[in-house]
Amino acid sequence: MSKYEKRAEVVDSLSPEEFYVTQESGTERPGTGKLLNNKEPGIYVDIVSGEPLFASADKYESGCGWPSFTKPIEPAYVVDIEDRTLGMVRTEVRSKHGDSHLGHVFPDGPQDRGGLRYCINSASLRFIHRDDMEGEGYGEYLNQVEDAA
Repeated sequence: MSKYEKRAEVVDSLSPEEFYVTQESGTERPGTGKLLNNKEPGIYVDIVSGEPLFASADKYESGCGWPSFTKPIEPAYVVDIEDRTLGMVRTEVRSKHGDSHLGHVFPDGPQDRGGLRYCINSASLRFIHRDDMEGEGYGEYLNQVEDAA
């Protein structure tokens, strides 16, 4: 198992939007994220720590304007925190080791897939294509990525 951690040199290399989202709990504008329409097979990892968060097989089009997933690839790497900002109660999701703000989870996802919608900012994620997963140390997750169409 790899060691995932938040490293200053990685945080320093983030783009302004990536920094705003992950380090200042910001939100990218809906419909603008680079991974919103990605349909390639692979996994999504924390841009700061590299910890595996979501599999492409669990991504779906929710219409909310951000990438949506039904479940985390490694539940232990996603931390739920009560969020009372903006005058409402929501559940924020952060990466465990990178402490990156990822987005929020809502109970309005596909019922046949568990009922959750992880609404995640593209700016908090790095996508690793299935073809590169083994070489980048994520081979153990290949069984959670769909086969090529």
